Amino acid sequence: MTSVEVTTDEAGDDRPDGSGPSGYAAARLRLLQEESRSGPSRRSTLSTLSDHWLSALFAAAARETGVRGAALVAVGGYGRAELSPRSDLDLLLLHDGKAEPRALAALADRLWYPVWDLGLALDHSVRTPAEARKTAAEDLKAHLGLLDARLVAGDAGLLAGLRTSVLADWRNQAVKRLPQLHALCRERAERAGELRFLLEPDLKEARGGLRDATALRAVAASWLADAPREGLADARRRLLDARDALHLVTGRATDRLSLQEQPQVAARLGLLDADALLREVYEAARVISYAGDVTWREVGRVLRARTARPRLRGLLGTRGAPAGERAPLAEGVVESDGEAVLALAARPERDPVLPLRFGAAAAQAGLPVSLHAVRRLADRARPLPVPWPAEAREQLLTLLGAGEPTVAVWEALEAEGLITRLLPDWERVRCRPQRNPVHTWTVDRHLIETAVRASALTRRVSRPDLLLMAALLHDIGKGWPGDHSVAGETIARDMAARVGFDPEDVAVLGTLVRHHLLLVDTATRRDLDDPATVRAVAAAVGSTGTLEILHALTEADALATGPAAWSTWRGSLVADLVARVAAVLSGSPPDASELDIPTTEQERLAVEALRTGEPVLALHARREEDEAVGVELVVAVPDQPGVLPAAAGVLALHRLTVRAAELRFLELPDRLGEALVLRWRVAAEYGALPEAARLRTDLVRALDGSLDVPARLADREAAYPRRRGVVPPPPRVAVVPDVSSLATVLEVRAPDAVGLLHRIGRALESRRVRVRSAHVSTLGANAVDTLYVVDTDGKPLSRADAVALAAAVETALS
Repeated sequence: MTSVEVTTDEAGDDRPDGSGPSGYAAARLRLLQEESRSGPSRRSTLSTLSDHWLSALFAAAARETGVRGAALVAVGGYGRAELSPRSDLDLLLLHDGKAEPRALAALADRLWYPVWDLGLALDHSVRTPAEARKTAAEDLKAHLGLLDARLVAGDAGLLAGLRTSVLADWRNQAVKRLPQLHALCRERAERAGELRFLLEPDLKEARGGLRDATALRAVAASWLADAPREGLADARRRLLDARDALHLVTGRATDRLSLQEQPQVAARLGLLDADALLREVYEAARVISYAGDVTWREVGRVLRARTARPRLRGLLGTRGAPAGERAPLAEGVVESDGEAVLALAARPERDPVLPLRFGAAAAQAGLPVSLHAVRRLADRARPLPVPWPAEAREQLLTLLGAGEPTVAVWEALEAEGLITRLLPDWERVRCRPQRNPVHTWTVDRHLIETAVRASALTRRVSRPDLLLMAALLHDIGKGWPGDHSVAGETIARDMAARVGFDPEDVAVLGTLVRHHLLLVDTATRRDLDDPATVRAVAAAVGSTGTLEILHALTEADALATGPAAWSTWRGSLVADLVARVAAVLSGSPPDASELDIPTTEQERLAVEALRTGEPVLALHARREEDEAVGVELVVAVPDQPGVLPAAAGVLALHRLTVRAAELRFLELPDRLGEALVLRWRVAAEYGALPEAARLRTDLVRALDGSLDVPARLADREAAYPRRRGVVPPPPRVAVVPDVSSLATVLEVRAPDAVGLLHRIGRALESRRVRVRSAHVSTLGANAVDTLYVVDTDGKPLSRADAVALAAAVETALS
């Protein structure tokens, strides 16, 4: 801290003791004009300069009025020695109550009027310690101000007693005061908005601003909880620096960073431009907002524990409460006390997929993530190999497809640097402002919001995984020179390959990012009756599958942009364009192959199953980069009713998650008959694989009826009820026309859940429909199942029967 003294020569032009205002004003002006003096040093020096002047005023006024037993106290920002150039002087004249009222009023006048005469803003009060304490008890804001009380001049003992009482009251009343403070913060956020997403933010009042930083100090003072301290002090400093520059640029006591003043404020802070300024401010606000989320969650947990503990002690007759249960969420991840935490056996240094599995499990459960767990992952997690293994890619898609809970989990991972470690190109879009007023969010938050919107549209597309990934990447080119769609295509291709998509999918993602604005721009700016317009869009998109995804991406992008970016009118124009382009593209539809050539192993197992009359199965571990990523299970069984629901149910009972599956009938030579072969790619929910012999035994029992699979699955579901954090879109079952001449094709889209394929199979069996082949895939949190079905005569269903069957399956899943 630099000490600045006001000498008699500087300040003594109207008072012999040197307490005159002009000397202080001159010294203050010189300080604010020093280009080399800025930031914490200038704020501290300005506070010290004000202390010296006010101390001289107080000493002279006390002598003139004869008042003893008084103290001049700085509170609020001045109490923290954080005076910005145009900050209020927030002062309390504290007295012991023994002075004559007239003398006390005269003392106050001799303090307040010189401040007003200089044109400085002043917030003042005159109270005894008892009155100050009573006011604090009635007024939360007054109580907060007194927590930062600091002596400027006068009786130090008077303030020491008050501070002791005020702090004791704050700690003793924390159970009541902290919820009030939290409500005050929420109300202010609703009124002023989220600082890190505003083009003209209020540095003080908006969420993540200076008021919230002060609230976190107050929480820490309660001793009930504390904020994450990493980066918090630096974030406060950056916001204070920005406010200082704003005061100097405008000459006013303002906290709103308006558009026209941003370039000048940026220049005064030595930043490149207004965008660099906003990004600096948004980064700071992100840190404070995240610290607030973590802190208030901890406050809530502590308050709930304090409320519950007396009741539990009374019920249990003990002095302690039972430890919280830890419910498993995924391998290495459990729920504890309302948070997702790492399991005791988790080893981040040996499990590079754990950060993504942790985030995906938390988002799917609708749970906040433990700060300690995220930091442990950031410190110890091993980097993923490039390209990523299949499980890592699937966990990323599960996280992106979880809906609204994705946002909080993603931001928690990002706050500790995990996202930029996994996806290095994310750094360029992080906290990047968007000058277009149509946009509600910064670029990074917009990408996540688009994924949230896309998760509700996954029933509409054949490749939900590509939709979710395109949503995450569509604006990744912002921050690079030139057209962000062109730059974004290159970056998206690199990122998609890094994540482990195959070359064909990488190409589709590149096309989606390059043309993510094509549909809405063409629909609203071009003549759709001109054949050249439609042909141009068809040539750019290339296939009906890509068009389908692009349509959903266009809607998700617009909905995530802001209320002005999408409307019924725009949606109808885009839908019209999509229909016209689809008609052009369907002129040469891709060939659809129903059956692949069976492998030698599948034929061998089918022969053995037919000869023995019982199920036969084989398990094979699948490995990538010397790491197990799943298990392939091949089951062959003589053709009979109920095979699909029985096999799917047994896998679910053994906690095997189906990643993909294929079902086919093999007609073998030598009159052996027809066998059903099911090929599954599965993964254990919590890492332990069942023995093949146990799987076979249970499958035999399920087929002969001695194992009640539906009842067992119902028991499991009752034991682990669905969490309310995630509300997925409803299941959708549709008849797909013109795909096969041999069978009716049903497409089932639903949330991936325990026993889903078992329920589908039972619904089909109940309608006396035979499954000719099935192709099952799990993409992120969604299951997309395509089933080729025939009637009892082996023929495709009529249109009416097919529609009725689709409705029945949809009802069964709902």
